[in-house]
Amino acid sequence: MSVRRCGSSVLAGISGHLDENAGSDLHQALEDITGYEQDLMVDVHGMRSMDADGLLHLLDLHRRAELMGLRVLVVGWQPQPQQLMAQVAGIRGLHAATGERYALAGFRRLIEERAHRARNPARCTDTDT
Repeated sequence: MSVRRCGSSVLAGISGHLDENAGSDLHQALEDITGYEQDLMVDVHGMRSMDADGLLHLLDLHRRAELMGLRVLVVGWQPQPQQLMAQVAGIRGLHAATGERYALAGFRRLIEERAHRARNPARCTDTDT
């Protein structure tokens, strides 16, 4: 994770695999926020893969940044993370344009809810009557 400040913008670059261990790295993006920043741009060009835990960490970063008053833009979606979001959201098709849909708050809420379910699937038990 790399973080740079350019005027009123914070630029965060994510690379490699985004998974359950990414939470502390993503927190770096919001460290030292002074209140003068207006934008958080998250560049995911280098993020080649992501699992449901990584998606939840990214959504948490987005939510925390918005609560701080930052406008968030995520750019550079790669195929596997987009496919994971489409799968989690229940959208069929290889080219579901989930990167563009991610910008919609309703879509983020949907994939967050479903990512939680994917991470912790309900355990079914059979009972005899």
